[in-house]
Formats: sequence, structure tokens, C-alpha cells
Amino acid sequence: MNKFYFLIFFTLLISQGLVKAQQASWKPVADRITSPWAEKVNPAAPLAEYPRPQMVRENWQNLNGLWEYTITPKDQAAPAQFSGSILVPFAPESALSGVGKRVGKDSVLWYRTTVKVPASLRRQKLLLHFGAVDWQTQVWVNGREAGTHEGGYDPFTFDITPHLRNGSQQEIVVRVWDPTDEGPQPRGKQVNEPHAIWYTPVTGIWQTVWLEPVPQTYIAGTRQTPDIDKQSLTVNVQLENQQANDRIRITALDGNTKVAETEVAAGQEAVLQLKDQKLWSPENPFLYNLQLSLLRNGRVVDRVQSYFGMRKISMEPDENGIQRMLLNNRFVFQFGPLDQGWWPDGLYTAPTDEALLFDIQKTKEMGFNMIRKHVKVEPARWYYHADRLGMLVWQDMPNGDWGGRWGNNPGIAGIGEDMERSPESEKIFRTEWAAIMDDFHNFPSIVVWVPFNEAWGQFKTEEITNWTMERDPSRLVNTASGGNFHPVGHIIDIHNYPDPAMPRSDLFGKDRILVLGEYGGLGLPVEGHTWQTKDNWGYQSFKNKEELFEKYKEFIDRLEDMIPKGLSAAIYTQTTDVEIETNGLMTYDRRIIKIPAEQLRAVHSKLYDSSLVELKEE
Repeated sequence: MNKFYFLIFFTLLISQGLVKAQQASWKPVADRITSPWAEKVNPAAPLAEYPRPQMVRENWQNLNGLWEYTITPKDQAAPAQFSGSILVPFAPESALSGVGKRVGKDSVLWYRTTVKVPASLRRQKLLLHFGAVDWQTQVWVNGREAGTHEGGYDPFTFDITPHLRNGSQQEIVVRVWDPTDEGPQPRGKQVNEPHAIWYTPVTGIWQTVWLEPVPQTYIAGTRQTPDIDKQSLTVNVQLENQQANDRIRITALDGNTKVAETEVAAGQEAVLQLKDQKLWSPENPFLYNLQLSLLRNGRVVDRVQSYFGMRKISMEPDENGIQRMLLNNRFVFQFGPLDQGWWPDGLYTAPTDEALLFDIQKTKEMGFNMIRKHVKVEPARWYYHADRLGMLVWQDMPNGDWGGRWGNNPGIAGIGEDMERSPESEKIFRTEWAAIMDDFHNFPSIVVWVPFNEAWGQFKTEEITNWTMERDPSRLVNTASGGNFHPVGHIIDIHNYPDPAMPRSDLFGKDRILVLGEYGGLGLPVEGHTWQTKDNWGYQSFKNKEELFEKYKEFIDRLEDMIPKGLSAAIYTQTTDVEIETNGLMTYDRRIIKIPAEQLRAVHSKLYDSSLVELKEE
């Protein structure tokens, strides 16, 4: 064997040995139900897919895997010793982390890893990306502070170039503090004492961590907004370290065929004109490819790949003067499940990308055309899958900092009282909501922003709603789903359990779209597939699948009657069971589908009959 082949053989042996060593040092926490994908988790490379589909560069390095961790009192300095290994990006409370421990507000979670960064990544500026970390994060690289961040749901980045040392070995240390429900920050359904509709805390890194080399001047972000009426796409490109005479070339492609191109000065808004545009919809989720190039003296300095969909969400009155929700200038009844995105093995984090995709695929097969992503924000790849499959998304702002007050029912009652937040709490809310709207702007699947849910932390309603509408006029805003009613925003939304109901069209229909934001919650615990063996919960429980389906079908018949009366959308609770809630269409572990997808699709199809509603003629 010559030296070249011996070196390859020796390298493979070492690589296989490292993988086996990592697999031997990690195992999921026992005695918890798991999804089918838990056994597919590779501790040497968990969630290995490229994490940012809207802005792709070829050269990058995934840092997911086994890191060191320890939990210390909050006021303690950086630890000299660590307790063991944790599988990033799974939170320590989850089974897949291999830890299974709570952290709490009086403690902090520390991570440490030594990363081998190849020379090909160190020749340029090097960015360290975090998909999401809950909640307050500090990062050190080789003992020097790289940056801090507050926010549990938005991605963030640090330029770590100044902190690199000679050689390939680089040390990263992360400190995370998360007060869960004892702080003012957005936290969704997480509580220290899980019960009923409230679930296990999620602390620390819960999305992919990765490295990306970029040139000195680079494309840091893009904002892509379609206008189907003008057959155009407006693109704004954000640069770091922009220089005089830099230019941006933007190219739209149908597959590999160029359909539009323009070139503008850096910092200038660009508009692409698209002849014979192909519209994006649930029936035909067509996506154009997009290439963005930074040019200097005719030379390409940086380039990223992206995509976009041409679609429009709007409102117009029907022949009776009732406001309707339109997709691409036509009425489409939007119907989908409340989707909370929790996993029995990974909590906030799906075990694999295949698992992340599964929920959307199955929802599509069931005949839904929309998902309400409930008080949680998903990794970018979830929205990418929704874009590809053609699933409309209503995106909630994760709630936080509220005293347990519930909203009134706007189908019956009047204006509710806003709570008062501290200046710190308001700043935290605004900062993270703005980041979420900006970071996920480019996904065509997202058609509705939902700043508040059921008066959970609802404050300055009119101001926050108007600010949301101004920040993104390309989408509709559902002021407060099931919350305190205020005469602002595009949508009036009630929650009613278990039976379907609708807001009063005579009171609200002339000004706002009428929506049933939550209903159903029909429960069926399936033995062997529940979070706990007894005392599970649902809004209304059934003994078998047949009884469950009969009640479900009855509710669909009632929705059909409501559509001509003014109802534009409805959301059924919910996609899966979550912890002790057993009112999902699937069990928490996704192993049992309680009502066959083909049965659901058959009963749902009549809700999309376009003859149910006629729009007002111009």
C-alpha cells in the first residue's frame, strides 16, 4: 500500500473511531416516549443540514454535536471543570440532550467546545451563527468575549475573527441564563411547574450552531418583497463594510433559466420585473431561484443563493360587504391546525430534519392549507419546508410577562383592558418581535403576523398592532388571537372550545376579517403513546377513534355553514398531543395518527369550494 492510500485508510479509521467514541459517550435520557426519528439522531453530526435556506453559501461548518456542559449558581464565575457532555442543539431538559436536567433562574448553563477550524475557513472573516438560544447568551472565543444576545427565538451572529488564535484549534464557551416564567422575556408555553396547557422549560442552545467564512465586505442580509399586481420583486440588500462604487447584481431564475436581472449601486433598492409570473399558492407552491452578487470593479466579491415566491395576501369585501381574506386576489378559506412544534424527545428541537418536515407533510396530506405556528418560532428550515410544500403560515409572537389574565370574547364582549408592562419588558418584546419579523420576512409561506394571543401579555394593543403593520405592510396582522378586542388591525379573532363559533359579522365584518382562531381540542389518549400514564387532558375526551371522528366531522359541517356568513379562516386545536394534552390529531410521539389522513382530507375538501363566497364587483 503506497503512502497516499495508507494516509486515506488511516484517516478513515480515526474518523470512524471518533464517531464510535461519541456514540458511546451519549445516550438519550431513558423512561420517556420518543418519536421514530430519535433512533436516527447521529451524535457525531445531529441536524447536519444547512440551517439558512434563504441565504446560502457553500463554505460553512456545522458545530452541532457533543459539547461539555455544567450548571452553576448564577453569580459564580466561569467554571474550571465541566459536568459532562450535552448533545447540541438539544436543550438540557430534553431526552436527546443526554442530560435531562432543569436549570432555573438561580442558575446558569455553561457550554464549552474546542473546534477544529480548517485553514479554508480562517482565510476570511469568520462568523459564528446561533439559530436560537433561550434566553440571555454570552459567548467567549479563546477566552475573549465575542458578544452577548437576549432573545430565545431569533438567530444571531458574532464576528469572531479578532478572537481566533494561530492554528486550527479554537475554544468556544457559552453562558446562558433563562428565568423561564419568572422573567419578563418571551417564553411561549414554558413554565417551571408544567401542567395542563403549560410545558417543560427549554434552556440554552436549541437550534444549530455554525461557522461561516465571508469576505471583508459581504452580504449580511436581504429583504425580498413580491408584488403580484405589478409583477415585480423588490429587493434590499444589507452589506457589511460597504465600499464606494460597490454594486449588487440580482438574478431571478425559473429553475436554471434566467427570467429577470438587474444591477444597482450598493444600498439602493432593486426592482425585478417578472413577465409571465408564476404565482405561489398551496395548490402550486412555485419558487423562483434568486442569486445575489456583490460586485467591485466588475469582480464578484461575495455571492449568496436564495429563492422567493410570488404571492399576495390581502383583504376585500364580498358581495355582502363582509371583509374576506384573499390569496393572490381571490378568496381562499384558510383552514389548519394549531401547531406548537413540541417533541417528546427534543422538546423545542425536532430530532432530525426529516422529523421537522414530517409534521408539515402530514398536515398537507390531511387536507389542511394553513398552519398557525403557536407562540413559538421554528428554525428557518421549517419555513423552507412550508414554502416548498405550499403551506400557509400564521406566525405568533411567543408570549411572556403576563399575570394569567384571559381575554374577552370579541364575538360577545367589547374592548378589553391592556396590561401594563415595565419599560424593560416592553423593550424586550419590541426588540425580539422586530427581529422575528425581519429574520423571517423572506418566507412566502408566512401570510399573517400574530403579536398577541389570549391577552397573554397583551399591552399597548393599538400601538403595537400599528407598528407591526407599518414594519411589514406585505402581510396581514391578527391583532390578538382570542385576546382582548381593540378596533385595530386586519382581523377579528375568537377562540371557542370545543364547538366552532364565529365573530359577529354585523358588529365587525365591515371593517375586519372574521376568524375562528382556535376551536376543537377533541381529546383521545392512546395507551403507550402518552407523556404520562394517567391524568391526561383534553377539552373534550373520547373513548375511541370512531367517536372522535364523528364529532370532528360534525364540526366541519358547521364550519361549512359559517363560511357564507362571513368566516374566512379557522384553526383546529391541534396537530399533535403535547405533554399531558391529548387533543392532537397525532400522538405526541407521532407514531399514531388518530384519524386517517385520507378521511380528514375528504371532509375538509368542501371547505375550499370557491362558490361559497362571491367577492364584491368593482
